[in-house]
Amino acid sequence: MKTSFKLLAALLFISNFSFGQGIFKKIDSIIKDNYQKNPNVGISVGFIQNKEAYYTAYGNLNATSQAKIDKNSIFEIASITKILTSNLIGQAVVEHKIKTDDFIDGFLPKAYVLHPNLKNKIKISDLGSHQSGLPDIDFAKLIELNPQQPVSNVTQETLTAIINNCTELKDYGKFRYSTIGYTLLGQILETVYGKSYDQIIREKIFQPLKMTSTLTKDFNVKNITTAHNPEGGIQEFFNWNVTAPAGLVKSNAADMVTYLKAVLNKETTVGKASIIAEKIYYKDDKREMGLGFNVMVDDQNTVYLKSGDSMGQSSIIFYNRAKNWGAIILLDQRNSKMRQDLLNKIYGTVLK
Repeated sequence: MKTSFKLLAALLFISNFSFGQGIFKKIDSIIKDNYQKNPNVGISVGFIQNKEAYYTAYGNLNATSQAKIDKNSIFEIASITKILTSNLIGQAVVEHKIKTDDFIDGFLPKAYVLHPNLKNKIKISDLGSHQSGLPDIDFAKLIELNPQQPVSNVTQETLTAIINNCTELKDYGKFRYSTIGYTLLGQILETVYGKSYDQIIREKIFQPLKMTSTLTKDFNVKNITTAHNPEGGIQEFFNWNVTAPAGLVKSNAADMVTYLKAVLNKETTVGKASIIAEKIYYKDDKREMGLGFNVMVDDQNTVYLKSGDSMGQSSIIFYNRAKNWGAIILLDQRNSKMRQDLLNKIYGTVLK
């Protein structure tokens, strides 16, 4: 009897592996075709299906090197950092340190003095689903000042002035993408845990999952990709400071697939926190939002996704919990159109 069970398990494993391989061959064909048409844009892709991981990559680390991009090559994941921050919020909820419907007032650094019109108004979930109504950082102006390192001019004093001078939440309850919202979530985590955001994300995500190639402040490594702006010019990786919870992380396809594996396992700490973040906290005619996630729903699928754009790279992570698959796409150029086209082709023709 035991032998029969072992044989059945082995056959099931082979069947699932072959199924996943077949799917990924189709994905790889899409990626290869894209690279052949756009040979100046390097790409790394990771896919997980029923716990089995698959990878493909095309292009060189930089124009002067013959070293190829692979699953270990480091990219900026930029705003995908936000779903890592929202996972930390979910972990704090699981630990009963906060609730998503708590007002932010008692968790903010003491430097912030909320106007009476703002008190007991903004919830943690409002920050995470981009509906707080708070004014945001003027990125267009920052880019004019320093196109290579625009966030370098954002300080704690900058944030304090924005918050303390706000007297009205003009579009509270309406979606407006917000960097400052995730900066505040990071500072709320620092209040809750009594540690820096960098320490928290390392101790609660990177170290437990053994994401040893995922980097924050120090990313001077040999296998780093070169970032390019939309015109193909060289772009520096961002040195994040106070706004780190909105875009700090640098990682690779291998580590992000490791993260997806934990997300898709509802028994892990990361998986339990993800389920909290996946709840719908905002909905209008155009979108449904979890904490950081866009939630894409059709007749048979619910897909959670988050894109990221630095000044020189683009990325997207997306997964289907019910069907137990997930994917990460990393581009070494800021090219949101290419990223969206790849998502549409991969999901629309292979995964849907």
